[in-house]
Amino acid sequence: MLELARVLKEVIPHAHYVGGIVRSSLLHRQSADLDITLPKADVAAAARELGRRLKAAVFEMDAELGVWRVVTHKEKIQIDLAAYQGKDLKADLLRRDFTFNSLAYPVAALPQIVVTPRKNDTAHILLKKLQRKEIIDYCGGGEAVAAKMIDRNNPHIFKDDPLRMLRAFRSAAELGFTISNRTLLQIKKDHALIGQSAGERIHEELERLFSTSKAYENLRLMDKYGLLTAIFPELEAQRVCAEVYYGKGGVLKHTLEVFHRMEYLLDHLPKAFPKYAKKLAPYAQNKPLYKMAALLHDIAKPATAKVMGDRLRFFYHEEKGAKMAKTVLERLHYSRADMRLIGAMIGEHLRPSNLASNDVITDRGAYHFFRDLGEAAVPMLLLCWADYASYVTDSQLRRILPKSSLPMMTIAQAQKTANIGKTLRHIQVLTLLFKKFFDTPKKVQPARLITGRDVMDTLSLPPSPKIGAILEAVAVAQVEGKVSSKEEALAFIKTLSL
Repeated sequence: MLELARVLKEVIPHAHYVGGIVRSSLLHRQSADLDITLPKADVAAAARELGRRLKAAVFEMDAELGVWRVVTHKEKIQIDLAAYQGKDLKADLLRRDFTFNSLAYPVAALPQIVVTPRKNDTAHILLKKLQRKEIIDYCGGGEAVAAKMIDRNNPHIFKDDPLRMLRAFRSAAELGFTISNRTLLQIKKDHALIGQSAGERIHEELERLFSTSKAYENLRLMDKYGLLTAIFPELEAQRVCAEVYYGKGGVLKHTLEVFHRMEYLLDHLPKAFPKYAKKLAPYAQNKPLYKMAALLHDIAKPATAKVMGDRLRFFYHEEKGAKMAKTVLERLHYSRADMRLIGAMIGEHLRPSNLASNDVITDRGAYHFFRDLGEAAVPMLLLCWADYASYVTDSQLRRILPKSSLPMMTIAQAQKTANIGKTLRHIQVLTLLFKKFFDTPKKVQPARLITGRDVMDTLSLPPSPKIGAILEAVAVAQVEGKVSSKEEALAFIKTLSL
């Protein structure tokens, strides 16, 4: 889109493209906005003139820092104009977070601007035909891009903005880059500063990190350098809890393995549930939410750990865990809906194990399960899959996955192969529950045949909790195949002992 490049040159010939747009363009990756920097005295007038020339909306984003946004109406091109942070361009680039973000390119050099419109979103942008000699690089940012390295600009960047520590891992996950050793050591030194960052900003970075397929490896690195439990101090007690059961690293080791399995599951639904992958896909779209549930699912195990005889037990850790998770999520400014869902997933994640303690899972048992869990049922089953799969190695998991769709093995059969058999049987339980949910929905979520008014009129009863109990009895009768019509339901309630 050369016309846009020319308009920008005509209005702000002394300005520079900076930061993410330059780095992303060197990587041949599109960016969601066009970042431009120029002297503070020129920003407001430049924004208004661009708005006029491009027939775009213009907003002042930050009066103190001198940031304005211009958004075109047709293609939704987002242009952010920001004043130099410092006396000039060099000072601005030197104070930025990482070297690969400390690059600039003159607007006057007229790069080719390629715009890709996106439905219901801002257009994506790419600068092409960049001339290497025109790139302004005081910090070795070009070399960092070529080496796929994230390197701190100076030792003070995390003190200036502690969120940059988390941004380093998020960027590594999104770009497939490596964080330099000196940057990791700086994070280890400054990790406690993350507590100064606003919860909503941490939430935003975690969302982006957890959206990638490299969240697990970066989460482990965050833990190694102190950042993970600086963000989630509630997890620190897991590190030495139940080492006799989980090995070195205790419950935290298990937690990270469950996170790992959740990441694998969300990326490979067809391998885990070949028959139901397409039906499960809509439920599994919010990857960051499911990964957060995995990270917090055993948060209360240290607080509930108790030795009973020769066994270590964690009574009611799921219930307490749901409450503790709510506190964490409130701190990170999660929505009430997300907190409810994660709380239900954590608070009920032992339910499938309880069902698996029987050799037969009846339609009635499945009905009660899906009735009680509601919208959290399917998400919680995915969490359980990640939990169960964490107890076997990668090779063992590959070996048992093809058998997960076979008829559920008995408890006795599972016990013959110890841990692997127990995991396989539990995964088969999940497959069976999905089969009931997707293939025979009328048995696990029966449509109501009669109303409370029908019950009161037929039995001459006043409004009371008893009406709900009668309707529940009718639903169970439907599940068991005893009634299938309104007439049969009305006849059935007359046989009940009230």
